[in-house]
Amino acid sequence: MKKITLFSDGSALGNPGPGGYGTILRYGEKEKELSGGESYTTNNRMELKGVIEGLKALREPCIVDIVSDSSYVVKGINEWLANWIKRDFKKVKNPDLWREYIEVSKPHTIHAIWVRGHDGHIENERCDTLARDAATKEKELL
Repeated sequence: MKKITLFSDGSALGNPGPGGYGTILRYGEKEKELSGGESYTTNNRMELKGVIEGLKALREPCIVDIVSDSSYVVKGINEWLANWIKRDFKKVKNPDLWREYIEVSKPHTIHAIWVRGHDGHIENERCDTLARDAATKEKELL
């Protein structure tokens, strides 16, 4: 299986408000950037949406390291998700996106890695720029 690194970040201008995500997929020397947004969303939704959209872009089962500055996403994936599933997502925020994450992550072997945001991590900074740009575009459409 190919080893992919998926860098992702989310942004919301207001929480909730216009939001965006930015994602970089890296395989060896190759990289692909993705971004998108929504007119009314939260930062946590965009953090998770970036991961989902990155996984959707993969065409075959892969080993994926997800690198994010979102404790919500990293702990959700590595620690909390199993119990959320057992409880059928009762009292869990964003169950629609977590269910979508489960579906798109099924073919892959995934490990999430937390990095400190706004700390000079090159890929995280780039994803932040992509996310903020997408959020700004959404705000301009309002």
